[in-house]
Amino acid sequence: MSQLPKPTKALIAHASEALSDVLRFSGPADQAVSRHFRNNRDLGQQDRAFVAETVFAALRRRRSLAMAAQSESPYSLVLAALVRLHGLSVRAVAEAVREKDLPLLERARAARAEELPMAVQADLPDWLWARLVAQHGEAEAMAIARGMLGAAPMDLRVNLAKATREAVMASLRSSGIACEAAPYSPAGIRLADKPAINRHPAYLDGSVEVQDEGSQLLAVIVAPRRGEMVVDFCAGGGGKTLALGAMMRNTGRLYAFDVSAKRLAGLDPRVARSGLSNVHPIAITSESDVRAKRLAGKIDRVLVDAPCSGFGTLRRNPDLKWRFGEKDVAELVEKQFRILTAAARLPRTGGRLVYATCSVLREEGEEVVEKFLAAHPEYAQVSCAEILRAQGIALDTGLNLRLFPHLHHTDGFFAAAFERKS
Repeated sequence: MSQLPKPTKALIAHASEALSDVLRFSGPADQAVSRHFRNNRDLGQQDRAFVAETVFAALRRRRSLAMAAQSESPYSLVLAALVRLHGLSVRAVAEAVREKDLPLLERARAARAEELPMAVQADLPDWLWARLVAQHGEAEAMAIARGMLGAAPMDLRVNLAKATREAVMASLRSSGIACEAAPYSPAGIRLADKPAINRHPAYLDGSVEVQDEGSQLLAVIVAPRRGEMVVDFCAGGGGKTLALGAMMRNTGRLYAFDVSAKRLAGLDPRVARSGLSNVHPIAITSESDVRAKRLAGKIDRVLVDAPCSGFGTLRRNPDLKWRFGEKDVAELVEKQFRILTAAARLPRTGGRLVYATCSVLREEGEEVVEKFLAAHPEYAQVSCAEILRAQGIALDTGLNLRLFPHLHHTDGFFAAAFERKS
């Protein structure tokens, strides 16, 4: 908070208004904050940083802040965030608020976290806290929850078809950007801060992309080889597509499928910047699209990064824990199994199928895998730890890849790999 401007009445009002818009949950939080900035172009860079950091801090800690402030209003949440999370004294904030707000500041500052209910300490909805406790036990559930309460670092993936990690790191450091090699991904770089990387020459010439290290490891689990035919079945914005294309050294044929033509359209400029010519985006109508069916039994590697709750990305998208409920997760699980079943038609005998979600819930990971294997005897599971070990990566979470922010400093991810036997 030391680099952010001193809170003023106007800045607190902006943060409260932006948070109020976010809490309507009519769309992703980052889009709501961006909309507020577009409507208030007079806000400077530091002012925007204040608003964004305050809004996302209040979102992450919404339950504990509301209980500490004894109010759920956006304005109260912002004030509580300033004194409880940003580390400001009551006196520092008092100059920018009404006199009648001083008791709220004092109350919020004095509240003892350890006296709050466990779900409130975890800043999770009751149902999600109960689910984590049932699956991991109370101590580990709290560790998982607390690991997702901070802000995520900025990770980069080096486009190894264009540059080496060492050369990119040297370029970043010469520009005054502190960085280090990511611990697991051979193409990963972790930045100490969050600079405007999209203006850096290494980004502009396609040498790097912004991508969480956990997401990078999904491509490593797929492990595509030169000249192969590969499908990214739920390509979305194409981050993993680009990682796969680079690992293929721009050879073979890489299909990027998605049901959203709009999302795929955003991939075109990224492909152009990357220099890849082996990527073929295809907007499909559903997982049963005839263009996908034509590839049945012909593909070497298939990645299914299935639509999910996103509960592994709560450091970046804290609104998801308030937007999604038990019913939403149940519907997603049905969709995940349906998509995985459709994608399973594509691999040839001996081909690899990888299922992944950015969720920390067993029902979106292990339980989908168990159901899939029971219905598809033609597939056998392959150890993700062994796949990583074969590529020189010392990361062993067992048969499945299971990543958590508090353990691996990545987003929360699940992945399982299968080989088609017949």
